[in-house]
Formats: sequence, structure tokens, C-alpha cells
Amino acid sequence: MGHRLLAEAVTAGRLGLLVTSPRVAPGLLSAAAWSAVSGADRLLARADDEPIVEALADAGVAVEVVGDLPPATLARLLVEAAGTASVVWLGSADADPGLSDAVASEVSRLESPPDVELVVGSWDVQGGRLLDVVAAMDRLRSPGGCPWDAEQTHASLAPYLVEETHEVLEAIDAGDPRALAEELGDVLLQVVFHARVAEDAPEGDAFDVDTVAGLLVEKLVRRHPHVFADGEASTPGEVEQEWERIKALEKAGTGDAYAQDLLHGIPPTLPPGLAADKVLARMRRRDLVAEPTALAELDRARAALQDAEARMRAAVAGVAGGARPPA
Repeated sequence: MGHRLLAEAVTAGRLGLLVTSPRVAPGLLSAAAWSAVSGADRLLARADDEPIVEALADAGVAVEVVGDLPPATLARLLVEAAGTASVVWLGSADADPGLSDAVASEVSRLESPPDVELVVGSWDVQGGRLLDVVAAMDRLRSPGGCPWDAEQTHASLAPYLVEETHEVLEAIDAGDPRALAEELGDVLLQVVFHARVAEDAPEGDAFDVDTVAGLLVEKLVRRHPHVFADGEASTPGEVEQEWERIKALEKAGTGDAYAQDLLHGIPPTLPPGLAADKVLARMRRRDLVAEPTALAELDRARAALQDAEARMRAAVAGVAGGARPPA
């Protein structure tokens, strides 16, 4: 059975199946959905604690509750009711698995079945699935969730953030979009995980994922005045210069440390190669040049570091390759 999108009010001999996004507030229905709901003879739902039912109750709209029926039984009830009235089924939060097929089977056995139409109440907005990530992480950390997740701290999770970041880099080098999407999801998990851990911190130290997102948005807006305000940067080079200027203003509270020290704010745990790249980038944005002897020493140190890393990887491979059960 193919569903038609509803373009007009549901009338007698029609069954409307209302579907909504669980990531959108249940009362935010499309115009077509409100028309269908307000014009129907009967509104049916599984339970009175379904979000859409509660939203309609707040709006003074009466809904008949039929209980948790098997798909086949529910389909027959809906189709029979739609034979003499305009009926709208208010989709359940779990999307009523099996109901669509059961309705199709039910109408196929009738000589004059009611029209069955899909009433789209709301659509997901981009980024809506992020709410699912937050909800899943909250369940894992809450009582009755996962004991391993519940005992993690910022410190215990730190190695995973480093590992997942390098797996993203590996996926980028491999040119595998599917792997990249999956690995980025693992990095996102670390961000949401840390934010959820922070919710359990003592008052004054606690924050949540909305705090993280809010601070990020503020920074993006503040550092892109050419997009969000009246800034005039129009080339990548000008954007970099403006970014450096704005960041210097943000760091004004540290005195002249940021302006005078090219190493200021670079974490000591950052891999030396990346730290070198960051210092050289700061020099470029500030129109600074290095002493030739210092640059030569940096090149020699980079080569030595690459050799040491190669020996380390070979040693790790030797340990892994020779591993065996204890005698």
C-alpha cells in the first residue's frame, strides 16, 4: 500500500496516520497536520502519556486512548473506524513498528477500503540526531545504565580522545568518506561523554553539553566578524590575520604573554611536530622570521624524531607479533 501525503483535511472514509519527529517539540505541528487534527471526527492514540497526546491535551483537543494493541488488531480498529468517520491516528513515540504493513494488509482485503494518507506533522532539522547522541549518553551514565560508562572520569577518558583523533587522521589519509564519518562520530562521542561527566561535578564546576555548544557558537561568531558582523576580511590570508588579532584581544587578560611568547597556550602534551607547525603558523601570521640556525636545528630535530618514531613503531610491531599465551 502506498501512502499519499495529506494535502487537505481528513474526511469520512479516510484514515490519516500522523507521523512526527521525536526530535521536535510535539506541539510544533505543520499546518496540514493541525488541519487534519482539528478537522477529524476521531483522534486515536496508544496512551495518554504519548508526547503528542499531552501536547494536544494542553491545547484542549480530546484524544481517544486505545491501549497497547498488536499491530494487526490496531490496524483493523483504525480501518473500521475510518469507514464511517474521519480518523487520525496519532503516531506513537516508537513509530508504531508493524502498523503500516498491518494497515496495508487490512485495506487490501476490503472491496471499498478507506483512503489511507500520511500526515506529516514535523520533519527533522539538520543536526537533530545530535539530540539522540545526548539522550543515549545520558542513559548510559544514569542509574540503570552502563556501569563502565558510569565510572569514567575526564582523566580516564583522555587517552580515548587522543586515540579517536588519530583514527580520524587515518581515515582522512585513506580517503574513505564512510570511515571518516564513523571516526568523527567516535570523536563526537568523546565530546558528549566529557560533557555528561561534567554534569555530575560539584556545583560550581559542573557544566553540560549546552554550555559546550554555547561557548563554541560565541567563539565562532566573535572570530568571524566578516561573516556575522561588519568585518572586511575577504581572503583566507586576511581571515588568518583577523583571527590572530581577535585572539590576541581575547588573551589580553594574560598581559603580554600571548603577544610576546610564541609558545603561549600550546599544550606541553601536543606532539612536537604539531607544536612546531603551530609556532611557524603564528610566526607567519605575525610577519615574524626565525634565525636560520634555529630553523636548521628544527629540521634536524624533526628528522631525528621521525627516526625515533619509526624505531618505536617497529618495536611495538615486534611485541605484538611475538605475543603468545603464557607457557
